[in-house]
Amino acid sequence: MNSKDNLLKLIKTGEGYTLEFKESLNSSIGKEICAFANASGGTIILGVKDDGSIKGFTSSNKIASQIQTIARNMEPSFNINFETIDNIGVIYIPEGKDKPYSVGGKTYLRQGANSQRLNRDELIEFLRTCNKISFEKQINPDFNLEEDFDNEKFNRFIDKANISRTLPKEHLLKNLNLLTDEKPNNACVLLFPYTVTKFFLSADISCVLYSGTSKLSMLDKKEFDADFISNFENALTFILRNIKTNAKIIGVSRVETPEIPEKALREAILNAMIHRDYFVEGRILINIFANKVEIMNPGKLLFDEKEFGNISVTRNPIIADCMLRAGFVEKMGSGIKRIKELVPDVKFEISSNWFRIVFDREKVSDDIIKSSEKSSEKIIIAMTENPKVTRKELIEMVGSKLVEKVGSKLVENQLKIILLVQEKPEITKKELSEILNISTTAIDKNIQKLKNLNIIKRIGPDKGGHWQIIK
Repeated sequence: MNSKDNLLKLIKTGEGYTLEFKESLNSSIGKEICAFANASGGTIILGVKDDGSIKGFTSSNKIASQIQTIARNMEPSFNINFETIDNIGVIYIPEGKDKPYSVGGKTYLRQGANSQRLNRDELIEFLRTCNKISFEKQINPDFNLEEDFDNEKFNRFIDKANISRTLPKEHLLKNLNLLTDEKPNNACVLLFPYTVTKFFLSADISCVLYSGTSKLSMLDKKEFDADFISNFENALTFILRNIKTNAKIIGVSRVETPEIPEKALREAILNAMIHRDYFVEGRILINIFANKVEIMNPGKLLFDEKEFGNISVTRNPIIADCMLRAGFVEKMGSGIKRIKELVPDVKFEISSNWFRIVFDREKVSDDIIKSSEKSSEKIIIAMTENPKVTRKELIEMVGSKLVEKVGSKLVENQLKIILLVQEKPEITKKELSEILNISTTAIDKNIQKLKNLNIIKRIGPDKGGHWQIIK
């Protein structure tokens, strides 16, 4: 950087993983330099407030020498560059080649927009991993910024992060650490592709809904393979759509809340996406059963299991920083604690290469599920006799509301299939899938149930044939 214009653009990007604002030179400069050296390097700008407004900084040869001395007195000794541009001081810290670095006998590491001191266990783990190749920073030669980069999704992110759109895209990508040697890296590919599986086959999220407490009967399945934020939002929507909603009257208003707090689900999905190990084969899996919701990601803990919940080491700090900037993460390293606060009985299961979060749902026995499925069959048969029957009348016919609690999704989809087939006998499975917003696999399973009940049958081949409702 050699001009004030470039410096002002950098300031507009805002504080983050590789950028720190300081109003003046103070005693914390040493820990900030140490933290950047132990991470991916960074820039400290002196004379700028936290909100990005310029206060000004008066430099001198004595101050420049003092800054250099702080870096040289680190263990091991370290070199930085310092310059003043008009009334602003700029300290450039490269990524260290001899990690870990310490200052005053303490080791610091950059996490998000903060510099955190490493405790004993965190330091041991850092020593074990600091020489490993960073997946995020590796250049991805297959990704083309002109053809593969989703500008619309990037602009949406920039708006969420309150970053000015007037700044050039390449400038923003560079200062968000999404370029390595001026070329898009893997973090960039994960965050803003049109389709992430074009570059990483297992970087999608697989969501499955089961009818009972085991994997014997699958009702619906979705695989989300767009950009990072879209995949997160789609996965969250899938869960919320397929768990129960509880209604409460607060004051004079009816307030509906999901049986598992949405904030806890958000934290759990983001935890899986941010902390997954992209060097390990396997995708993020979300399984919804009648009695629980599981969220799993490949990747072992980066510290001793006994310290789980007490310390935090971020596997993908660039992605984490971007999610923090956009407001998806409240505070770096506190997700597990917030999940525990929201859902005290949540379970965390840790294995050699997988991490699983399990949320219990309302306890539902297999007998209740079977009873609900029988109720579903009665309702579907009643619907064929009177297509205009109301939901209330259907429940009264069956004499139970169990179907509302367990089997309502199954019944609703099958009833909709009957109505759509009645309206358009030649309708295709793909059209049914698009209208009902469920997978073609789920359409096949629902149609098979209707066939087994002798309610629907296929006349002719898949192409050119039609459906018939059996009276």
